[in-house]
Amino acid sequence: MATTLAPPHVLAGRARRRRRSVLVTSALAVVVLCLFVLTMMVGSYYVSPVDVIASVLHLRDDPTTDFIVRDLRLPPAATALAVGVALGTAGTIFQRLLGNPLASPDFVGVSSGASLFAVSAILVFHAGSAAVAGSALVGALLTALLIYLLAWRDGITGYRFILIGIGVSQFMMSIIGYVLSRAQRYEAGEAMTWLVGSVGRSGTGELRALIVAVLVIVPLVIMLDRPLRMLELGDDTATALGARVEPVRLALLGVAIVLVGFAAAAAGPLMFVALIAGPVALRLTGPAGSIVASGLVGAIIVLGADLVAQHLLPAVLPTGVVTGIIGAPYLIWLLATVNREGRGG
Repeated sequence: MATTLAPPHVLAGRARRRRRSVLVTSALAVVVLCLFVLTMMVGSYYVSPVDVIASVLHLRDDPTTDFIVRDLRLPPAATALAVGVALGTAGTIFQRLLGNPLASPDFVGVSSGASLFAVSAILVFHAGSAAVAGSALVGALLTALLIYLLAWRDGITGYRFILIGIGVSQFMMSIIGYVLSRAQRYEAGEAMTWLVGSVGRSGTGELRALIVAVLVIVPLVIMLDRPLRMLELGDDTATALGARVEPVRLALLGVAIVLVGFAAAAAGPLMFVALIAGPVALRLTGPAGSIVASGLVGAIIVLGADLVAQHLLPAVLPTGVVTGIIGAPYLIWLLATVNREGRGG
C-alpha cells in the first residue's frame, strides 16, 4: 500500500515549530529553576545559590542554613512552583477544550465553588487547615459537576459552558458575601486572607497532596494532548478521526478541575494565573506549543508574583494581590480584543 508523504516544505515547517517549542520550553524550565532558587536566597538573611542548592539536595550539613532554607523558605517556594504548574496546566486545558480565551477556572465557577466551601468551613464549622483544604477540593469538584450538568444539551459547547459557569460563579460569590457578613470580625479577616490567596499559608499535608497530584496528573494530561488537539478541530472531525469525544472531554475537564482544587486547597484562589499562562505560552512557543510550557509559565507567574509581594513592595502582601494586579489589565485587553475579533463564543 502506497503512503502519502507531506511536501518537503511542510515537513520542514513542522520540524521548525517542534524545535522552537522544545527550545522555548527548555528556556522556561531554566527560568523556573532560577526563580525557585532565588525565592530561597532572598530575605532578612541572604543565602547564596550554592548553599541553597546544597541544602535542598542535602549535600551539606549546616543547621542554620538548613533551617532557613528547608524549614522556612522551601515550603512556600515549592507551593508556588506546584500551584503555578497546576493552574497553568488547568487553564490551558479549559481554554483549548472550550475554544475560548476567557474559559478559565477563575470565571466559570470552579474557583468560586472552592472558595465557597473553604470559607464555609472556616466561618461556619471553624475547621482547621486540613479540613479547609479538603473542603476547597470538594467544592471545586461539585461546582464543576453542577456546571457540566446544567450546560449539557446533547453535548457541551464552550459558549454555553462559560455562560452557565459565569452565572454559577456569581451565585457562589453572593453566598460568600452573605456568609462573610454574618461572621465575626476576626473570622471574616481569616476568610478574606484565604480568598485573596497566598503561597505561604499551606500546611505540610496540603503541600504534599498538591505535589503528588501534580506529579501524577500532569503526565496524564500530556498523554491526553493528542486527543485534545482532535477535540479542538470540532466534535464531528474528532469523531471521524477516532476520538471518543465525551469520555475524552470529561477526562480532561476532570483532571483540570482536580488540579484547580488541589491548588486552591494549598494557596487559595490565586486569580488570573490560569487565564494568563496558556496564551503567554502559546505566544512564546508558537502553534506547536505544549501543555508543559503553559504549566511552566504558570510557575513563573506565581514564583515571580510571590517574590514581588514579599520583597519588592513597601509592605508584605499576599501573592494573590500581585497576580490580580498583573491579571486585571490583561483581562481588560483580552475582553477588548475578543470583542473586536468576534471571538466571544
